[in-house]
Amino acid sequence: MTHMADMANRRPELLSPAGDMERLVMALRYGADAVYLSGRQFGMRAGADNFSHEELKKAAALCSAYGAGLYVACNTVMHGEDIKALPPFLEQLQDIGADAVIVTDIGAMALARRHAPKLKLHVSTQAGVANAESAGAFFDMGASRVILARELTLGEIREIREKTPPGLELEAFVHGSMCMAFSGRCLLSNYLTGRDANKGACAQPCRWKYHLIEEKRPGEQIEITEDGGTFLLNSRDLCMIGHVPELMDAGIDSFKIEGRQKSSYYAAVVTNAYRRAIDAGVCGDKLSRVWLDEVNKVSHREYSTGFYFDAEGPGQYYEDAMYFSDCDVVAVVEDCDNDGNAVLTQRNYFLKGAALELLTPDDAPVKFTAERIYDDGGLELDAVMHPMMTFKMKLPARAPKLSIVRKQRDMDRQRIKKP
Repeated sequence: MTHMADMANRRPELLSPAGDMERLVMALRYGADAVYLSGRQFGMRAGADNFSHEELKKAAALCSAYGAGLYVACNTVMHGEDIKALPPFLEQLQDIGADAVIVTDIGAMALARRHAPKLKLHVSTQAGVANAESAGAFFDMGASRVILARELTLGEIREIREKTPPGLELEAFVHGSMCMAFSGRCLLSNYLTGRDANKGACAQPCRWKYHLIEEKRPGEQIEITEDGGTFLLNSRDLCMIGHVPELMDAGIDSFKIEGRQKSSYYAAVVTNAYRRAIDAGVCGDKLSRVWLDEVNKVSHREYSTGFYFDAEGPGQYYEDAMYFSDCDVVAVVEDCDNDGNAVLTQRNYFLKGAALELLTPDDAPVKFTAERIYDDGGLELDAVMHPMMTFKMKLPARAPKLSIVRKQRDMDRQRIKKP
């Protein structure tokens, strides 16, 4: 029996990353239906700032005010000392009103059911769920959602949807960094640096440049390519902004954006773009090129569609592991009246007369020129130079707090690849 008719009536959730409070606020303001984050332990992104207990309480209150879900990652590979420390943390999450806990370890699942029964259980992509039997088994163990292995094609996801209970939600990554190891299960970082990737401390050796060293010539680097070394393990980034209808048709309930260690600008822009894409998909409308282009305006590696259309996956990008972007954010709006007279804080240097673009949570981006700029004392400026300085500028329209002003980068230095 197929459940595809039931799936067609569901509006997909947009799930955004939050590495700290600023990124959380941006994700919510720009349209996330839910956010995922972690405390100071048990999460797979130890390099993010993450959230203290008091910050988790504030995050829960803020998500509640926005009507958004709050999912907390406890998805590291659990050793004995981790499991012992987990119950009090789970109880705290339930007390502050978190909606779900993301787990990999089945022992952690059992503890969550025992110590925090009000929390929903989401099974992490680290668990490698790649078939309907595994998904159904986790459902029988109390999971309300499985986050699918990133290595699945749309056809495989569709089959899992057809063969699992309608009450089990399917979540899948739609945008962000990809790992060369299966669903993030990697030991390269452990071997090469002593940093445990499965406890969130990955040093990303898959992004390093490699040379050969021959046994009888120790210390001598041998060229692999004509330019020297190669980034032979470096995966392209995932981008499915142009394929939201296909994702919906496959029966995916939650569209997940990767990036808890990325900037608040990234959280805002990518969330905003996928918000528009999902809304268009639900209405059966064609997505405007404006929103397809937005994902090029954040820092990213070469884009691909991952494994969704090809079981061989995104492939590696051998030239470099650098991020690139069409734009830099130069300011964030703090206040603005109905005529566009705004107070802003600086994020990057720019000059009077610069060609800029205004992005708000409510409308398409608008291009304009920085004609006059003033400091907070009313003195006219030729440039906005100092980090986080407050200044005033006329915008092309009223812009709510947390709207973004950005400028185009030098296109000669950009590798542009449209999604």
